[in-house]
Amino acid sequence: MKRQRAAAHENHERWLVSYADFITLLFAFFVVMFATNQNDSHRAKMVSDSVRDAIEHGQISSRLSSVLGRGKRDGKAPDHAAGFVGPQKPPEEAPHPADLTRSLEVLRQGLADETRTGKVQMQLEGRGLVINLREAAFFASGDDGVAAGSFPILAKIAEVIQGLPNQVRLEGHTDAIPIHNSHFRSNWELSSARAIAMMEVLATRYGIARSRMAVAGYAENSPADVNDTEEGRSHNRRVAVVLLTAEGEKAEPPMSGRKTP
Repeated sequence: MKRQRAAAHENHERWLVSYADFITLLFAFFVVMFATNQNDSHRAKMVSDSVRDAIEHGQISSRLSSVLGRGKRDGKAPDHAAGFVGPQKPPEEAPHPADLTRSLEVLRQGLADETRTGKVQMQLEGRGLVINLREAAFFASGDDGVAAGSFPILAKIAEVIQGLPNQVRLEGHTDAIPIHNSHFRSNWELSSARAIAMMEVLATRYGIARSRMAVAGYAENSPADVNDTEEGRSHNRRVAVVLLTAEGEKAEPPMSGRKTP
């Protein structure tokens, strides 16, 4: 009797072949979409070419990993495959300090009466334009409040400062007679307080940026005149507004957001 041949076993997993092809194409589609969304057109072309090459040679995983910077491939990967870096904005440099000769002439003309009466004294030094504001016109004796009557003088000085990029140094000075009252224990405190008070007036009333200014108190240690006479002591009691030159700015610590020359 002839034996019947067993029926061939039907393969129910043939659909996996089509499914795998579909997943591969879908993966390639999303990779190409990712590449076209990048700003680096050269890198996008590399991704597209690599996807096509990998599909043709069955190496999609390793090729994409090397191009996208997530894996290694034989040889050194191109520098531009490491990642896209956008254009970097160079740091802004501070404007170079202006020549102060013209500013000195403008102030001499605008403050001619104040210079003649001794309220203001100006001179151009290597470190900058020094404008000495004598105590009698700007402060009450032993006090750090800036007199309101001095505002017209300060307005002319502030106008010159506003037109320049130079940094400003405010220096407080006293005579050699020690002070000790309810507000200040020493000439150090008085000189520093007056420099700070002048800075506040320039900032709040005339809009000079605080980032451009620095303050210092010297007490009696940097006299402009002798301390043996009342006239000499009156010259020593002052606040100096110094518009710094490029050379003068070198001696200052760097300001925030600015570069020293």
